[in-house]
Amino acid sequence: MKKYLLIGVSAFVLGAGSMAYLSQQAIAGAQPRAATYRMLGLFGDVLDTVERQYVTEVDDKKLIQAAIDGMLTSLDPHSGYLDPESFDDMRDQTRGEYGGLGIEVTNEDGVVKVITPMDDTPAAKAGLKAGDYITAVNGESVLGLSVNEAVKQMRGRPGEAVTLTIAREKSDPFDVKLLREVIKPRSAKASMEGEYGVLRVSAFNEKTTDEAQEAFAKLKAANPKMKGLILDLRNNPGGLLDQAVGISDLFLEGGEIVSQRGRDPRDVERYNARPGDITGGLPMVVLINSGSASAAEIVAGALQDRKRAELVGLTSFGKGSVQTVIPLRGGMDGALKLTTARYFTPSGRSIQKTGIEPDLEVASSREEAQNIANRAFLFSEATFRNALNADEGKVRRGAHEPAEAPPESFDEKKDFQLARAAEVLKYGSVAAVPKLPKPTPKMAGIVAPKARVAEAKPVQK
Repeated sequence: MKKYLLIGVSAFVLGAGSMAYLSQQAIAGAQPRAATYRMLGLFGDVLDTVERQYVTEVDDKKLIQAAIDGMLTSLDPHSGYLDPESFDDMRDQTRGEYGGLGIEVTNEDGVVKVITPMDDTPAAKAGLKAGDYITAVNGESVLGLSVNEAVKQMRGRPGEAVTLTIAREKSDPFDVKLLREVIKPRSAKASMEGEYGVLRVSAFNEKTTDEAQEAFAKLKAANPKMKGLILDLRNNPGGLLDQAVGISDLFLEGGEIVSQRGRDPRDVERYNARPGDITGGLPMVVLINSGSASAAEIVAGALQDRKRAELVGLTSFGKGSVQTVIPLRGGMDGALKLTTARYFTPSGRSIQKTGIEPDLEVASSREEAQNIANRAFLFSEATFRNALNADEGKVRRGAHEPAEAPPESFDEKKDFQLARAAEVLKYGSVAAVPKLPKPTPKMAGIVAPKARVAEAKPVQK
């Protein structure tokens, strides 16, 4: 409990004639606390002024909750305050069942931004994409609202219609009408791609490891001659740490999966795999992209570092921080969601902001390859202004020509990244798979200087 309490200055009144003694250390400790108390007094003055002079009556409780949330969100994009209702919603979501649209969102400079739509939910069926901005719900603007406030407007009774106004790059704002559903996303499902199994894991809730194990067992029983497995973690926004450990453990025979390290260098917690690989040692490829975040990156990083699987796709989102949910008064006053640690892959990599780079970089479309080259509209942890830095000071890779993209002859209605993952399994490794001609999108660095020269001529004239 001491960790979460603000310890005030104790004063001992000894009576007339007594001598007071303060060490230099006590004085140094008292000064910052005095400044803190002065700022708390300032907060009280501001609240009092708003109560007395604001144009309409105000709700003190909402003001204070907003102030707490603002304090926490100023630390980093993933810390925040959950009021009691939001805390209950979060617990429903981690249990794997809740009412809503099936969309993971965050807040960027006062705008609600889509991290990813979940598989087989109203949001996914409506075609929402990672990086979309939600500007209004049922015609009411959500600009400036916290994520919790915006989510409240999107959730409600199943069967009711919700209209979202979407702002998307290279598109005029448009409305999307969705019907709320009881969201029971099955976080793991399996299928076959030729001779290879595909295990799709779309999120990490309390049921994920059990669902994945069950889905794979059924697939293997129906296809005993399966020659390899593709673990698809694309657009997986993450979730529970213990489930990321559980999924990794399914494919490892032992050793470290991930470690998390807090403020104190001695505060290190390690998670290890137990013996037993459910595939029996089948070769594996993991699919990732820029929507693979948090727990998904733990799994990808563990299987890559432990040489259990090679990675195909695009650099992951780069969320390498751990949030602890701290209930307040047993949840009666909600909870704090506070960033308390960074996590590290078995080789000691902090992937915060940088993401995990695949062994074979493959863009899903020619348009995506162009966006990577132009560094255009690529949404990642590094785009947050107040994101934590990587522990070892690394930076995310900038604009570049991706290694592979669908050739002109490829039908882009098909899944190019999945097809290349199957090719890697077929040939045995990324090194052995025949490489496709490198795409030649126009690099932003080449286009920009020409534009500057053209604009400079009239000035010189």
